[in-house]
Amino acid sequence: MIRILEPRLANQIAAGEVVERPASVVKEAVENSLDAGARRIDIDIEAGGTRLIRIRDDGRGIAGRDLSLALARHATSKISSIEDLEAVGSLGFRGEALASIASVSRLTLTSNTAEGSAEGQQAQCDGRDMAVSVAPAPHPRGTTLEVRDLFYNTPARRKFLRTDKTEFGHLHEVIKRQALSRPDVTFTLRHNGKQSLQLNAANSESEQRRRVANICGVEFSEHAVPIERQAGSFRLWGWVAEPTFSRSQADLQYFFVNGRVIRDKLVTHAIRQAYRDVLFHGRHPAFVLFFELDPAGVDVNVHPTKHEVRFRDSRGVHDFLFGTLSRALADVRPGQPAASVAEPIQEAMADQLGIGLATGGLPNQPTPASTPAAVSMGAISGRPSSAVAAAFGGWPRREDTALSELRSGDVPPLGFAVAQLHGVYILAENQHGLVLVDMHAAHERITYERLKRARDGGGITRQPLLVPVTLAVSSREAAIAAEQADDLASLGLLIEAVGEEAVVCRELPAALKDADVEALVRDVLGDLLEFGTSDRVASSLDELLSTLACHTSVRANRRLTLPEMNALLRDMEETERSGQCNHGRPTWTQLDMTDLDKLFLRGR
Repeated sequence: MIRILEPRLANQIAAGEVVERPASVVKEAVENSLDAGARRIDIDIEAGGTRLIRIRDDGRGIAGRDLSLALARHATSKISSIEDLEAVGSLGFRGEALASIASVSRLTLTSNTAEGSAEGQQAQCDGRDMAVSVAPAPHPRGTTLEVRDLFYNTPARRKFLRTDKTEFGHLHEVIKRQALSRPDVTFTLRHNGKQSLQLNAANSESEQRRRVANICGVEFSEHAVPIERQAGSFRLWGWVAEPTFSRSQADLQYFFVNGRVIRDKLVTHAIRQAYRDVLFHGRHPAFVLFFELDPAGVDVNVHPTKHEVRFRDSRGVHDFLFGTLSRALADVRPGQPAASVAEPIQEAMADQLGIGLATGGLPNQPTPASTPAAVSMGAISGRPSSAVAAAFGGWPRREDTALSELRSGDVPPLGFAVAQLHGVYILAENQHGLVLVDMHAAHERITYERLKRARDGGGITRQPLLVPVTLAVSSREAAIAAEQADDLASLGLLIEAVGEEAVVCRELPAALKDADVEALVRDVLGDLLEFGTSDRVASSLDELLSTLACHTSVRANRRLTLPEMNALLRDMEETERSGQCNHGRPTWTQLDMTDLDKLFLRGR
């Protein structure tokens, strides 16, 4: 027998999706406050939120005649038509939160819409019968939501709650996310009468950075790279941490779409792709990023908790995020670009990888003694030649001039080499103190980046398969292979759809001639279906280039002269992503005079 559920039961079922724990109540209530234009939000918590949650704001408030309606299911002032749903501009829009919360707690809602008047209205609702009573109550302009005894009438749900400390931890994280999304709003959080968080409104850029430091930590702020880019209707701004500041867990990742915190596979894939060859194995990047676009270009109605979204132009969003972050990370280097030491690449190496060098491109490898490029290719031996000694371009020669006598603008970011330690590290002196460089790791990155530029400049050489590989695929994969045939060809893959559920691979990049063709094609098609793009081929080619760069870079115990070490330092200052080797290990570190003085207790 089919029957219509009673309203109380329906509300409790909805509460199972919306109200998972006290943190869910706080999230929904704070979002309502922000939608109401609040500039100050005070949150009081008792017993991790199970005994009391009180949230007070100074927003527009709710009219007395609408208070009882505010607690009804699917009642909202934020949208009124299907057109509004297709371009949601507010954080809330479903009208389920308050009704769901009221069904599993004792709820009191007090509000006032009049400026300068304390004559408000109060609505009370008990989860047992869901009856709403409204009475006058003094209250300044704004709204106060009071939730007591959460899940008192659903003991099974209450059993799944953790300790008060754990639940408050989840709640605290919710407030941090909201505080990051709205730096112009003051947030106060108290637990059991003790203040836990006080964040004043941040309007200037310095104040915003201070809020980020308060929430994410000072260390993150010190290693944060600011980002701001706009292209068409897309705008991305915020901060990403340098690869040297990575995390063992993905616990410092905040991404907002039009002010809404989200967790999205497409966004995660784009960010991971941008950090691909600068993160150590198993580490996670840290970032606080705000992505803005036309509300009509994103669907937020895809998950009960609104943590997931769907972009209408997913490919465009992915490419925009990846391109912006990749460029920002590439620009992180010890200083402004210095005079470049041109590094030739052996034609033989390029041929092995199937990399076509453009006409008039990089010359053949010269003899070690004839050019400073000998430093870059690891062919370092004998006494320094005059060409090698001049490798640091227009910078003054350190051996001719005392560092203290040079102006700060005359000293390159990584300074001048003074010694080599155990054939592994370069010791250099700059304006701040001591610089330590892992010469193999640094040279590995320099060589790797130049190999990539040679590949990108000459294109990818394709090799026909002696026996084309036919694969049975799904109809969606066959369709995407036909649609993206040109894009696949640019990656070096010639794939044709030969039926509704079959494709054939006829060519692949020459450098990947020994790869598992079937696995590669399936992975590429899977990425295209899920993300609209794939980096499988580029990643495989990069791995080969990385291996080649590792084997052709200067090795440990290779004795370098001072001019050769200085040439390597100048190369680092000009090379993208030179702060990490191909495997994500740091290439250099700075010990300033303060750090050195601490080691020897100077000034105490």
